[in-house]
Amino acid sequence: MKLAFSTLGVPGLPLADVLRLATAHGYHGIELRAHPEEPVHPGLSPAERADAAAAFKAAGVEVLGLAGYVRVAAPGDDEPVLTELRALLDLARDLGAPAVRVLPGGDPGQSPEEADATAARRLGTAAPYAADLGVRILLETHDSHRTAADAMRVLGLVGHRQVGALWDVMHTWLGGEQPAESFAALSPHLGYVQVKDIASADDTTPLALGTGVLPLADCVEVLSRHGWDGWLCWEYEKRWHPDAAPLPDLLTPGREHLARLLNESA
Repeated sequence: MKLAFSTLGVPGLPLADVLRLATAHGYHGIELRAHPEEPVHPGLSPAERADAAAAFKAAGVEVLGLAGYVRVAAPGDDEPVLTELRALLDLARDLGAPAVRVLPGGDPGQSPEEADATAARRLGTAAPYAADLGVRILLETHDSHRTAADAMRVLGLVGHRQVGALWDVMHTWLGGEQPAESFAALSPHLGYVQVKDIASADDTTPLALGTGVLPLADCVEVLSRHGWDGWLCWEYEKRWHPDAAPLPDLLTPGREHLARLLNESA
């Protein structure tokens, strides 16, 4: 498995500095938070996109995905959601990123059936466009569709290889799933895995990997046992928890912790 971290952990940091952190601390990939607050987002000009892609190539670091904020199950008209998703897919193509992250974003006022159908309709509509660009759309286990079982209700309706899953291990755990259950459901569709650690179900402030309650060893073990060889991406939610410890100081210990888990599960 390959190791990456998300720029959610270093909010607003210039791309050159992000790439220096990756190379200095032994990470081979970056998940880019594609938000207007960040250096890389869908509003970039063609020249800015080319510069960003060149910077990744020069550093020898991969973009494993763009973490966008499209909410595919949200109530309302389809077209604004699809327009936002196409812009994210275009950016991924220009940066050489193989995937984009979307969120479910269902509303409490919707029935689960309505939220599932809305998300599936939009993902199915966008899938051929994504296929033409060579980019996958990954539905994250999150918010209204926290568990793998929730996500699979949507992916089962879509049935297109260009639409897959992003496993956020915190949300499936909070939803009551065991890692083996989550992997069994998601494995045919799995794009990559977001790892993190927290103090408890009631306190999701990000912690150094291995110092909290999330079953990271179990997650890595089940992935290893099934021969999965994709990305483990550390999503440290510093943007939402400004008082959390700075991520740069934790990057090397975090990589070493994941490497130990991988060795122990081999």
